[in-house]
Amino acid sequence: RPPQEEEEAAEVGWQEKLFSQFEVDLYRNESACQTPLDRQYHEEILKLEKAGGRKNHRIFTYTDHDRFTNLEEHCQKVTDSDHEVPSYLAERMANVRRRRQDRRPIEVSSLKSKIITWEPTEEFIKNNHVINTPVQTMYIMGDLGPYGKLGHREYEHVLCTIKVDGNGVITVKPDFTGTKGAYRIELDGEKREVWNYTIENVSVQVQPEEEEREQCVFRDLYGRHKEYLSDLVGSEFEMTLPGTLRLFVNGEIVSAQGYEYDNLYVHFFLELPNQWSSPAFQQLSGVTQTCATKTVGWDNVAYFCYPFTLEMFFTQGDESEDSLPQWPVLYFEVLSLDFWQRYRVEGYGSLVLPASPGLHMLTIPTWRPVELGTVAELRRFFIGGSPELEDITYVRIPSTFKGERLSRFGFRTETTGSVTFRLYCLQQSKAFLETSALGQRMQSVLDRLGGFSQQSSVYNVLEAFQRARRRMQEARESLPQDLISTSASTV
Repeated sequence: RPPQEEEEAAEVGWQEKLFSQFEVDLYRNESACQTPLDRQYHEEILKLEKAGGRKNHRIFTYTDHDRFTNLEEHCQKVTDSDHEVPSYLAERMANVRRRRQDRRPIEVSSLKSKIITWEPTEEFIKNNHVINTPVQTMYIMGDLGPYGKLGHREYEHVLCTIKVDGNGVITVKPDFTGTKGAYRIELDGEKREVWNYTIENVSVQVQPEEEEREQCVFRDLYGRHKEYLSDLVGSEFEMTLPGTLRLFVNGEIVSAQGYEYDNLYVHFFLELPNQWSSPAFQQLSGVTQTCATKTVGWDNVAYFCYPFTLEMFFTQGDESEDSLPQWPVLYFEVLSLDFWQRYRVEGYGSLVLPASPGLHMLTIPTWRPVELGTVAELRRFFIGGSPELEDITYVRIPSTFKGERLSRFGFRTETTGSVTFRLYCLQQSKAFLETSALGQRMQSVLDRLGGFSQQSSVYNVLEAFQRARRRMQEARESLPQDLISTSASTV
């Protein structure tokens, strides 16, 4: 083998066509040319032969228009196992060639008539089912056949793959050599030949003036985009007043399940305790749409997916007060409405808004009042109607209750279904920014409100302790004074 054949260098431009020996032999014969691209290659090869032949020998290229597919790209494995079986998605994606799509003008009449393709073809599904970013691809190849036997397809190897997508991202695989050393290709023949090759970027460097002009264009573009985003968000960020906690709830009534009758709807309202307030435009009540049920497992489920938004403020009062602040409560009732416009109360329930921010999925059980005897149930079945609560806050301790004991003795109820809520809670307060007094503020703003999951149990313990302390004081006051003085002197 002549030594000059052992080394070859070629400078290749983007989408520049360098013919291989196989293509020269193929396209030299005009009868083998079938497409316009083949006939164009035929004319170019004739011109090359008149000019003295092609300058390259082993290095050639496949451009974006050539009928070449690198099978190695379509057979990439996810694992290093020799027994890996490609998935259905991998097989389908292997048949998708990402290429530049011709943008043709669409007539208005055809656009209106082809909004939906009722009978899509296999090619249509292949081109539209997969998210397909247009990509231009170019392959730099090497003919590594024995000397004097060039032009055989089995000796063609991919040296470098260059891709440019529609977003302007250039991908070079493998990367430019630089200081990493040459790449190696080891053949599988008897001689086990090893070829080394390097890839260098010899593009003309951009002039400083052009680079500065490009940077100015980018800065102007990014500046306009930043102004656009600022206009969408707004220039002012609304802050709460000192000592105020803002609670914002994006909620959703997801579903209701386990109820006796069909065509359910939910009526709900929010009760704000003392020291809580809401904006004037805020609606604190709502009614969902009537929803038919479907059988899921053993239950009949009505999927409402009804969104609602709640915004409220807590203003911190005197910390020396004995009463603990309460968290807002969402009361709701589930009702049914049949074809004859007969409605029935299916259940009552209540939900204390979560005290911690984030996502909360809550399923709340409900109950309904019942009467003794079968007459009430017959009336409920035939003509509708059922016992109702005059004040729905009776589900918990009513806000109007001022006594010491709330007796529900003799009040008969029946457990019914449950309602599922999805709540996204956001909290805003200046106390979160005051790092110096963070512990104190968290204690005064959040912990007193039940800001953590275990806070409700702590409150119950404190209230029980206060009740026990009052009973001890009352019992001490009822004892004779001489007995109290005698026991004190003994101690």
